[in-house]
Amino acid sequence: MKTVAAHNFHVPLPANVYSRLRSEAERQKKPATQLVKQVLEYWLEEREKIALHEEIARYAAATAGSCDDLDEQMEGAGLEHLNG
Repeated sequence: MKTVAAHNFHVPLPANVYSRLRSEAERQKKPATQLVKQVLEYWLEEREKIALHEEIARYAAATAGSCDDLDEQMEGAGLEHLNG
């Protein structure tokens, strides 16, 4: 079995956030650290999706109206498929 390297990261939390986290961990019967890891992984995945979407949108805006904007053969094939 492979061991994955782990790093500790100290995050000071305001008392109310800490209390809410502990309460949620108790409700779910999971360690608070596990909940925090899940939340961070989810947030990072969402940020990566947003960054990719923004990059695609930038590319689309930059190439709009250029020869990269439309591939006439692909458009024709798509229309043929839709009308087929």
